[in-house]
Amino acid sequence: MLSLEMIWEAKQALEGVARVTPLTPTKNLGKNVYIKAENLQLTGAFKVRGAYNKIRSLSAEERERGVIACSAGNHAQGIALSATKLGIKSYICMPAGAPLSKVEATRNYGAEVILVPGVYDDAAREAERLTAEKGYTFAHPFNDEYVIAGQGTVGVEILEQLPEVEQVVVPIGGGGLISGIAYAIKMLKPKCKVIGVQAAGAPSMVDSRKAGEPVTLPGVSTIADGIAVKRPGDLTYELCSRYVDELITVEEDEICAAITTLIEDQKTVAEGAGATTVAAVMFGKVDASEKKTVCVVSGGNVDVTTLSRIITKGLVKLGRIAKITTRLVDKPGNLTGMLSIVSQTGANITSIDHEREDKKSEVGICVVELILETRNAEHVAEIRARLQENGYELID
Repeated sequence: MLSLEMIWEAKQALEGVARVTPLTPTKNLGKNVYIKAENLQLTGAFKVRGAYNKIRSLSAEERERGVIACSAGNHAQGIALSATKLGIKSYICMPAGAPLSKVEATRNYGAEVILVPGVYDDAAREAERLTAEKGYTFAHPFNDEYVIAGQGTVGVEILEQLPEVEQVVVPIGGGGLISGIAYAIKMLKPKCKVIGVQAAGAPSMVDSRKAGEPVTLPGVSTIADGIAVKRPGDLTYELCSRYVDELITVEEDEICAAITTLIEDQKTVAEGAGATTVAAVMFGKVDASEKKTVCVVSGGNVDVTTLSRIITKGLVKLGRIAKITTRLVDKPGNLTGMLSIVSQTGANITSIDHEREDKKSEVGICVVELILETRNAEHVAEIRARLQENGYELID
């Protein structure tokens, strides 16, 4: 049974293995908002804490059989590193769609990677099958007391680094991280609020709380692959029900905006799962105006091949990139006049698409699509208003 003593033992065991990650104030999210940067943890995510604590607890016989785990990437790297450090053979079942960077990093830490078609839950079933067939020791990524105790060390560190903290915002996939953090905080500072955040496309814990029991989603879809879990653990569900004050969800474009903001303001890279907490504060899902708030940025292992698309979507959400489409009479000077109005607002035009034979428009009418670099949402609204004031028909 999880106890505070287990978390203290994990903290001691992790000395010299896991980093004490920095807790720093943010620049533009509000004077009360702090970042707990687990994206700067060894392996790029918090998972090494629980993984190492689990591996070190194994018996000599269990170590001899080898360890198997299932993961979208971060737990995989944590188990691989921990097992290799302790001289144990590790096998990791990963979803076939896991970011290539996470797959290769797991291999580089010494594990044998088994790619499984589907999402995390499909990889979990394959790991369970191989456990029964081969006799490996299964290291669950979240539904395990030793793993949860290891993740709970994040909560202890937060209280040590910011004793006056009033609320902590934590991402939720299967629930291991928030279970450990919430338990540690509620045992040591009961009045501190703990808020869990899930992607709207993978709300397994949110739906389970509503149902009053763990439920399995028919599917999940989110860029936050680290928390794309169809079903929370039975143990983590119970702990979240007892110690987590509130659960919320954030949308995909909000996550992208948070990743973009962290890069620009904090000079740090977060993966989708890690950025959910910042998105929750940025878009008013969590009120940090009066309470000292810590956002746990759980990981930074984002696939660089998708980062540019994430940033673009984030900039659109923030009003930093805008697409404006309009119809205008195809006569000399009309296009120049429209571009002049846009220029006067201070927007930078990065792309123009001038379609003279649009099938949906009348003869003599052309459609112009502009891609603009803008300051914010208010600036975009100003541009649209100025164009409409001057008789240009905008197409939504």
